Amino acid sequence: MHTFFLAPIGFDSGLTSISLGLVRALAQAGLRVGFVKPISQDGHNGEEEHSTHFARAICHTKSPTPLSLEHVERLLSQGNVDQLMEEIVSLYQEAARDVDVVVVEGLVPDQQQVFSTFLNTKIARNLQAQVLLIAGADKMAPHDIAEKLDMTIQAFGGTTGNMAGYILNRLPPDTDAARLAEDIASAGRLIKGDRLPLIGSIRHDPELLAPRTLDVANYLKARLMHAGQLTRRRVRSIVVTARSAPNIVHLLKPGALIITAGDREDIVLATAIATMNGVPLAGLLLTCDSDLDPRILPLCQPAFNSGLPVLTSEYNTFETASILTNMSRQVPVDDLERMERVIDYIAEQLDTAPLKKFVGQPKEIRLPPPAFRFQLMEKARRANRRIVLPEGNEPRTIRAAIICHEKGIARCVLLGRREEIRQIADSLDVALPEGLEILDPNEIRHRYVAPMVELRKSKGLLPPVAEQQLEDNVVLGTMMLALDEVDGLVSGAVHTTANTIRPALQLIKTAPEARLVSSVFFMLMPEQVLVYGDCAVNPDPGAEELADIAIQSADSASAFGIPPRVAMISYSTGSSGSGSDVEKVREATRIAREKRPDLIIDGPMQYDAASVVSVGRQKAPDSPVAGRATVFIFPDLNTGNTTYKAVQRSANVVSVGPMLQGLRKPVNDLSRGALVDDIVYTIALTALQAEQRLSH
Repeated sequence: MHTFFLAPIGFDSGLTSISLGLVRALAQAGLRVGFVKPISQDGHNGEEEHSTHFARAICHTKSPTPLSLEHVERLLSQGNVDQLMEEIVSLYQEAARDVDVVVVEGLVPDQQQVFSTFLNTKIARNLQAQVLLIAGADKMAPHDIAEKLDMTIQAFGGTTGNMAGYILNRLPPDTDAARLAEDIASAGRLIKGDRLPLIGSIRHDPELLAPRTLDVANYLKARLMHAGQLTRRRVRSIVVTARSAPNIVHLLKPGALIITAGDREDIVLATAIATMNGVPLAGLLLTCDSDLDPRILPLCQPAFNSGLPVLTSEYNTFETASILTNMSRQVPVDDLERMERVIDYIAEQLDTAPLKKFVGQPKEIRLPPPAFRFQLMEKARRANRRIVLPEGNEPRTIRAAIICHEKGIARCVLLGRREEIRQIADSLDVALPEGLEILDPNEIRHRYVAPMVELRKSKGLLPPVAEQQLEDNVVLGTMMLALDEVDGLVSGAVHTTANTIRPALQLIKTAPEARLVSSVFFMLMPEQVLVYGDCAVNPDPGAEELADIAIQSADSASAFGIPPRVAMISYSTGSSGSGSDVEKVREATRIAREKRPDLIIDGPMQYDAASVVSVGRQKAPDSPVAGRATVFIFPDLNTGNTTYKAVQRSANVVSVGPMLQGLRKPVNDLSRGALVDDIVYTIALTALQAEQRLSH
């Protein structure tokens, strides 16, 4: 097992974010990662230490509770350094159980805690760790960074032999990272000649600093007049209104917090109108502890009802704006959404290849959620598939298409009027990339009438009816797929599952080897990704159909890097129960084994016997699946859909899907409550399905 110790070279390096980003990046590489912050430097007044809290809540590590700073200072004042090191080693060993690598977060230098460098070097030496140095690059010139790196290396023993590399954080956007690294290397005495590799250059992204409107309210101790979407909206800009309404209209953009005195009715009304026009402002903040004039309140009420938070501050406008400039950039402990984005952003920009050479191969091949998501995106990029999105004027779909374009995940085609899509993008304050393809259905629909009539001639389809059906963009997109103009289709953000699947069944049809179309969800559990099927399509499959669903789901798991061990779920395990429902599952298991003897399949089996090792040993001691199942096949839609939603909501588990199986070409459905990230993942899944079909 290997250990990396992260040590900052300055006061404001973003150590916590980098440490957890490294945990995520190593997990994406398929490693079991432990995390420990041996000594707490925050978490006062009973609040949990931030790094440990986020490591447990987001990275799902079993991180031990760190030692308090008061306890450490007491031991140091008594000269009990050895006892302190013993306690730290004990914490480390707790974090190191059943993992391949441990990330240890050191102390941040503090003018009041002069012992931080001493303890960092002592801890790294006692844990026999390789050291990763973290530098904030936003406030230092290259020669200053080189000098601080040299000084820190000197403190850790004066040699780069125990150094794993260094990471530059918060690079200004226009900085040439390669040139900066060269300048640092040439200016440094101990890091010349690539002796200290650069592991990552993290560019500054203001979007990641955006606090929730709730955080602003808490910081100002503001009075809440109307909550709206207080916990969901983020402050991306602050508009202090010294001028009249016409002069600030261009500043009323998504994420803008409007600060104004309560008697500025023109500003209040302009804010309400912008909100009612669909601009998701961060909020309206009234100063001088003022209230809205009751005469204009009815005009503003629709804006409040649509989610606009309204607050009031006891300070005047100038004081309020000044106080907000000093608001901490630290992520609050309850803002898991923002910290998740920070961690993902940093992980994307870290090169773990040099670090993996030290760690070697993991003890067990596994696919934790970060590795699944990372591999999914990487494989989709390599596939470079063209995916049509019929709901081209839907805001979440537009955002997802932009992300996929910018990250190279897929070549998306939005169906819709260009001007309408551009207006929606402007209202979202996002820019449509030049290369993002938009097709106006009114301009291309006529091309597909004759091919559709030909495809459906056995059903007697006539041109006028075909033209009418092609008014539906899902049908139009499906025709594009049928004619191989695109590689896959994703729909369902505003359409039902039936709206998405019906045209596919009529025009794409099932694959030659498939008896039916089914679906799977990829359930991103804390330790590994599981596959659930069928939770979206078939209400009550018979034994033959259930066997096909099991085979399709096992093949899907295998295609996405999950070793398939298939459990056929029932209310009974083995031969302990009887009844028509159990017999159906027993027969389906027999058929699936007969059709695919290469697969590991067992059933009927209760969910706990399939998923919990101790229960599996007790109820099915001879089963190769019990306690180790990765693919769960439910006997009917009622059971499957209920189970996936219960697990998703109760355990706060991310589910990716449903992914449709059994069609000749990939068509995938979205939940109507899908988030932007859900749509991005589904597009990536679809691109990868298209690649796999072509490779076969």
